[in-house]
Amino acid sequence: MLNPDPRYLAAMLSYQHGYHAGNLADVHKHALLAWMLDYLTQKDKPLSYIETHAGRGLYDLSGPEAAMTGEAAAGIARLETQFPPDHPYRRRLAEVHARFGPTAYPGSPLIAALSLRDGDPIHLAELHPRELYALEANLGPWGAHVQKRDGFEMALALCPPTPRRGLTLIDPSYEVKADYDRIPKLIGQIARKWNVGIITLWYPILADAPHRPMLTELGQAFPEALRSEVAFPPAREGHRMTGSGMFIINPPYGLADEAARIGQTIGSA
Repeated sequence: MLNPDPRYLAAMLSYQHGYHAGNLADVHKHALLAWMLDYLTQKDKPLSYIETHAGRGLYDLSGPEAAMTGEAAAGIARLETQFPPDHPYRRRLAEVHARFGPTAYPGSPLIAALSLRDGDPIHLAELHPRELYALEANLGPWGAHVQKRDGFEMALALCPPTPRRGLTLIDPSYEVKADYDRIPKLIGQIARKWNVGIITLWYPILADAPHRPMLTELGQAFPEALRSEVAFPPAREGHRMTGSGMFIINPPYGLADEAARIGQTIGSA
């Protein structure tokens, strides 16, 4: 593995997204992801999807985790109807509600599975044993390739994937602070191996701004990339996250305008 230090693994395995599913950062990330996948599937050409930190893929917003933080109530519960009914994100949410019930919320692996077509491979990495078990159950019907593996290691091994056209989502929890330092190098390696891929990085905007050196380094290496950021109030007193960011290499045509519209929608919450 790229980082076998047991302290690294302990920090990474301590994170469970169920407490944060459907929050404003998820709305930002998932709305952009759904739009990009919809754009890509408009062409009758196969594509690959790679996700480095997949989680369980499906969440219940009526569960105790969501109730404990209230982040979904301030996020998707307020914003779902602010997206047009024909928006790809709104369509994915409607499909999930129809399949799994009105309080179900899709993680990015399920958004990808619902967006892609038969023959478009989905590669997912997850290390947390309980999340991995749920991910395999939730994404099994779509034939996703699920690996218990460091996500960066998987991406480097797969790239360039077959088919070469496609998208990767890099979405660590950043519980491991070293991620900020190692991500630019790893993304550089992925981009060199897969120069036609859409490489998408999500990052939190925190009060002490640990993302800034990482974004400076990435911006210097990829000056044509799209940087989309939205600001919002902390979810509760003492919460450090004050926004959400997406750094996208090889952004699809029209994504900058769509990112601005999504930002306005979230800003109106």
